[in-house]
Amino acid sequence: MQVTNKELMQMEQRERAHLINSVGGFKSVCLIGTVDVSGQTNLAIFNSIVHIGANPPLISFIMRPDSVERHTLSNILSVGYYTINHLNETIYRQAHQTSARYPKEVSEFDSTGLTPKYKNDFKAPYVKESNVQLGIEFKERINLSINNTIMIIGEIKEMYFPADCLQVDGYLDIEKAGTIACTGLDSYHSTNRIERLPYAKP
Repeated sequence: MQVTNKELMQMEQRERAHLINSVGGFKSVCLIGTVDVSGQTNLAIFNSIVHIGANPPLISFIMRPDSVERHTLSNILSVGYYTINHLNETIYRQAHQTSARYPKEVSEFDSTGLTPKYKNDFKAPYVKESNVQLGIEFKERINLSINNTIMIIGEIKEMYFPADCLQVDGYLDIEKAGTIACTGLDSYHSTNRIERLPYAKP
């Protein structure tokens, strides 16, 4: 089956969004936890987490245009800190529910039954039920003029994960930690490693 760009652009909007979101393959899916200056927490699901570099340890995600109120974005810009929390099979339904458009005064933590957890004076809440948690400091906002989306880049300041998931070479076995993946906007997947290969050389 062939689908051309012209046919894509003639598709119904949601149908096109489902196709383009799923054709990119399996992706990480995480909950981003934030808080505003008054202490109101927010929790939102994102499937656009991208590794930027290891020195310094940078990670990014893509946010939709801020033509409407984006609580995650405004909290990050005002407070400067946020958390990235991996999903697992016990919380993915609650995590998915955070994509609903709750008003700012309603915390998705409360609405979904997930638990905000503050650690070591870090300024943003972690998701207690997540097995892999990253504390991030906001570093850069890049406005993408091609479609008005926003790339948020942050530096990893601290992380938490099960000790037995860290390998001697630094590799973190997130499958062992129970991390799941997603495709599209609403399909969640457990993983099964095929093989871990050695560093490739010519």
